[in-house]
Amino acid sequence: MIKRMSRYLGMFGLVLITVIVVAWLTSSDPKLNQASFEKTPLVEGLAPFEHATTLAQFIDEDGRTVTVQVIDYSGETITGINLAELGGSPNDNPLLAFASISTVQLNAANVDDFPAIKVEISDLLPSGTLGSSHLGTGTNFPEHAEEAGSQSVFNFPKFGKATAARTEVAAKPGVLLDYEVELCIRFDRDIETVMDFDTAVKGLFLCGDFTNRNALVELVDPDNLDSGHGFSDSKSGPDFFPTGPFIVVPKDLASFVSNLRMTTSVNQQARQDARGGEMTLDFRQLAEKSLADMSQQRFLYADEFHYLAPHKRIDSNMTLMSGTAEGVIFTPPTRRDLIEGVVHYLAAGGPLSNNTLIESVKQTFISNELNSGHYLQPGDVVEYHSSYLGNINIRVTE
Repeated sequence: MIKRMSRYLGMFGLVLITVIVVAWLTSSDPKLNQASFEKTPLVEGLAPFEHATTLAQFIDEDGRTVTVQVIDYSGETITGINLAELGGSPNDNPLLAFASISTVQLNAANVDDFPAIKVEISDLLPSGTLGSSHLGTGTNFPEHAEEAGSQSVFNFPKFGKATAARTEVAAKPGVLLDYEVELCIRFDRDIETVMDFDTAVKGLFLCGDFTNRNALVELVDPDNLDSGHGFSDSKSGPDFFPTGPFIVVPKDLASFVSNLRMTTSVNQQARQDARGGEMTLDFRQLAEKSLADMSQQRFLYADEFHYLAPHKRIDSNMTLMSGTAEGVIFTPPTRRDLIEGVVHYLAAGGPLSNNTLIESVKQTFISNELNSGHYLQPGDVVEYHSSYLGNINIRVTE
C-alpha cells in the first residue's frame, strides 16, 4: 500500500513538473504593446491663423526672454514675429505676453507688414511651464487603459522641470526606461474653478513622459492604480519631461484637440499613433477632476506624501497632461516570470526567506526584462511628432 502510494505520488510529481516545464517553455514574451496606426503618414505643419496662434520663445543676446508668433516652420528653423512688434509686453509666460497684445492680431493678410526673425529649434526654450510640479494623467486613452488593466482615469503629481524639444534622457543601469507621448496644456492664470479654466488663455504643446518601470512595479498597487503610490516616483526626474517647440493657442479648444494627432517612434520604428479626440476625459474634464482631488496629502513621492498640487489649485506654472495612448513598452509579468518567481522563492527557503512570494516574482520579472534588452537603451533615438505642435527629438544616453 505504501509502495503504491509512493509510486502514485512520484507519478503525480512527475506530471506536475512536466506541466510546469511545458507552461514555462510555451509562455509568450511580448516585447511591447502593439499599437494601431493610421494608414496615411502624419504631416507636420503650422496651425492656420484662423484656427490657432502658434508661439515660441528664446533668449536673446541680452538675456531677455522673447516670445514670437511663428509664421513658418521648415526643418530645424522657425520664422516668427516678435510679439513686441504687435504691442505685446515682455513676459516669461508666453500666454501673458500673447494676452497683452494691444496693437493688432497677426493674420495671413498683414503678416508681411512686420519684421521676421529666424531661430533654430535647438535654441528655443521648452514649451512647458517653468514650474517643477505638474499634473500627470493615467489611462485616459481607452486602449492604453486596457493595456494597463485600468477601469478609470486618475491623476498624480509629476515632479521635474520641462526640457526642450532637442534633448537627452539618461538610461540608468538597472532601470527599465519606457516612453510616452502626450498632449499638454498650460494657462495664463491660476485655475481654482472650472470657470477659471473656461476664461483662461490656454496653450497646448506636445510633451513626453518617461517612466522608470522598476519603481512602478515595486510601488504601485495593481488593484488600485489611483492609490497614490508608484506613479510620482516612476515618472519624475530631471529629464523625464521633454516638451515641444511650440505653444499653440486654439480658438476652439475642443475641436482643435480632437483633431490633433501625435506619434512616437524609436529608432524610426513606429510605436504610438493617436488623436486627441480619443481621450476619455477632455482637458476641461481633467481640470475638473484634478480640482476635486486637492484636499488630501495622499500621493507618495520620495518617501513623503504630497497634495496633487502644492497650493490646491492648478498654478499658472503647472502643466496638465493628457495621458498617453497605446503602444508603450511595458507589459505585465508573463507566465514564465510567475513560474520562475515561484521557483526562486522556494529555492530561497519559501516562507523562511527574507522575501515574500510577490516580491520574488517582481524581482524575477524586472531581472528578466532587463536581460531581454527591449526597453530604451543608450544610443536609441525617441521622436515624438504632431500635426500642429512640432516635434521632439530625444537621444538616450548612459
